[in-house]
Amino acid sequence: MESLEAWAGFGTAMAGVSGALAGLLIVAMSVNIDVIVASRTLPARSGAAIATLVLTVALSCLILVPGTSPLVFGIEVLVGTAFAWIFELLAVRRVLCSDDQQPRSRSGVLVVGALPLAAFTIGGVLLVAGLADPGMIVVAVACVLAICSAVTISWVTLVEVRR
Repeated sequence: MESLEAWAGFGTAMAGVSGALAGLLIVAMSVNIDVIVASRTLPARSGAAIATLVLTVALSCLILVPGTSPLVFGIEVLVGTAFAWIFELLAVRRVLCSDDQQPRSRSGVLVVGALPLAAFTIGGVLLVAGLADPGMIVVAVACVLAICSAVTISWVTLVEVRR
């Protein structure tokens, strides 16, 4: 695979979906902003979810740049994912230091946020290692996981905060 042109359709679809979902998450947060800000964990978790969606939008757009090689894209994936990990690790720290949740729900929160970033990291490493096809498949899975994670956090910020 010389370039990522075969992934243009996927990139276009993901950029639109994840961009719309990022907007939904921000609107969901604004509806319940008082409750979210009062929480010890929700601002950090919401920020991490938005960071992961922004990463998904950015990578989906970068797939569309003509002539981008898998190696260059792999480096872009790893650099972008490193920034998203910062937000996720801050959220993890906040969740682990909070006494708001039971240990079981903490582990679920941690997995929901970290799983897409772990997949992006693996995909980026595979791309940089020259394994373009498996790397792109893992990045595609990471994009889908990022959407699932964001929907989960959106649900929490829209509904669960009111329980």
